[in-house]
Amino acid sequence: MNNILITGANGQLGTELRTLLDAKGISYTATDSKELDITNAEGVNAYFQEHKPELVFHCAAYTAVDAAEEEPGKSIDELVNVTGTQNIATAAESVGATLVYISTDYVFDGQNDGMYEEMDKQNPQNEYGRTKSLGEKAVRDTMSKYYIIRTSWVFGKYGKNFVYTMLNLSKTHDVLTVVDDQVGRPTWTYTLAQFMLYAVENKIAYGTYNLSNDNQANWFEFATEILKDTKTEVEPVSSAEYPQKAHRPEHSVLSLEKTKATGFKIPTWQEALKQMMAIIDK
Repeated sequence: MNNILITGANGQLGTELRTLLDAKGISYTATDSKELDITNAEGVNAYFQEHKPELVFHCAAYTAVDAAEEEPGKSIDELVNVTGTQNIATAAESVGATLVYISTDYVFDGQNDGMYEEMDKQNPQNEYGRTKSLGEKAVRDTMSKYYIIRTSWVFGKYGKNFVYTMLNLSKTHDVLTVVDDQVGRPTWTYTLAQFMLYAVENKIAYGTYNLSNDNQANWFEFATEILKDTKTEVEPVSSAEYPQKAHRPEHSVLSLEKTKATGFKIPTWQEALKQMMAIIDK
């Protein structure tokens, strides 16, 4: 692979991906909003025409889910997740690049008793999910060579996430309450970064894939596993007792069968969490 571009390279996933590529000795160009403003179509096009990347890992996104609810359709999430993604897709297609775009389980409504397949009907229930769904559409409508990878409940070594929130709260709280009526699949950024690279290296069929760690959980179960070696007690509560601006899916479990069929081995979220905890404890 030659001439790789990473957008959002300093974010939680971008940093994980850079670390993985560094470990494998794969060179790349890392950009964030200072080096490449993805909301500026003219600037993006000029950048791509000059540098002509062959592979683009599009990790840049606005992910403040509750803040996005404040001005639906007008806030920065629309500018970044929709306009920015369209700009990247248009420029990538113009130079014949392959695009890897990261999406979310929030494109679904969370009312499915089973698991969401890649081509199931989308019905986002919050602003973040709406803009990511539109980002997916921009990629599908524009790109010839692309991977859309949907993920959920992302945690990892880099950046802010649920694992660090629980660990930090446990330092000052003997008891924590966590909702137990939202079900999904936690995803380690390292597993996600591995699959992003695997898809390209193994030239799997272009299209949409779900990627999370295996097994499912509710947030209470996830928190309990995170804090099992601490003295903090975790108690379950309903979502009604913990109101948030953005609606969260009640049952948003992504099917992993299509991804597994590519030969990619997916560890359980329990295994992934254990490995991450060992890393951050060093």
